[in-house]
Amino acid sequence: MIGILIFPEFQILDAAGPIAALEVARRREPRVLDVQAIADGAGPVRSSSGVMMHADDLQSVTALSTLIVAGGEGVHDALLSRKLLAFVETMAARGARVASVCSGAYLLAAAGLLNGRRATTHWSLTADFSARFPGVDLMPDQIYTSDGSVWTSAGISAGIDLALAMIAADYGDGLAQDAARQLVLYHRRAGGQSQFSTLLEMKSQSGRFAALLLWIRDHLHLSLTVEVLSTQAGMSARHFARAFAAEVGISPSKAVERLRIEVARERVQFSAEPIEHIAEAAGFGDPERMRRAFIRVFGHSPQSVRRMARGR
Repeated sequence: MIGILIFPEFQILDAAGPIAALEVARRREPRVLDVQAIADGAGPVRSSSGVMMHADDLQSVTALSTLIVAGGEGVHDALLSRKLLAFVETMAARGARVASVCSGAYLLAAAGLLNGRRATTHWSLTADFSARFPGVDLMPDQIYTSDGSVWTSAGISAGIDLALAMIAADYGDGLAQDAARQLVLYHRRAGGQSQFSTLLEMKSQSGRFAALLLWIRDHLHLSLTVEVLSTQAGMSARHFARAFAAEVGISPSKAVERLRIEVARERVQFSAEPIEHIAEAAGFGDPERMRRAFIRVFGHSPQSVRRMARGR
């Protein structure tokens, strides 16, 4: 049995997303286990949207193969419940794989399951989570993480990615891909994929430089000086530099570097290309320059980022 732990004011999609992914997978593979919602007391539990979900009493649960803890606005009240924390601790001690969606990571951390482990949560909670739980190796820019038998995922819809990754680990990638297609997902996102896109972050209100940013991302192998970019934008170099910084919020050179880092990381994590080839294709020129950029931004070298993405 797979349990979904909920509490008053939980985020409905944190629970419903994994439930739907597992339901779809079970239609194709009967070995996929049933799912039950669990709470401190049997009956309907109100989500933050006002929609109710029926749950079984956690005291009636003796064993689970997997426990997924939802997040939501009510998580801070849930942290005060010794009964909930004890349940999470007990399931982990009995050998269950334990996971969280979004702010559900707070419950795992408070139960002591994340100490010394890699974990993630919603990007907006990074500062607060790190301050509360300094012993956790927080990976704030990841969709989901797995460290031994403990898994965590980012905000809300990332719970679906988490469930699909578990399906792939338990029953094979083919079933996970089939489930993703049935859920009408464009693709199944890998755990190391960024929670947010550099292009979206740099998008200005007017969209004046949107086409240029896309052009930059497609031409990172070139020497992208201010002169080259201003020519592409049809502006003088001086006017372009001022207008770009005012619209996008950072200088053209910083924008180029951020796009190079994002593209390089994607290829480091999700391809087997040699690091040297990636550095050249992303416009770093040499691997050492890219290594310094990775350490400055991610705190890890490209080789370490690749190993972490592959769970090694």
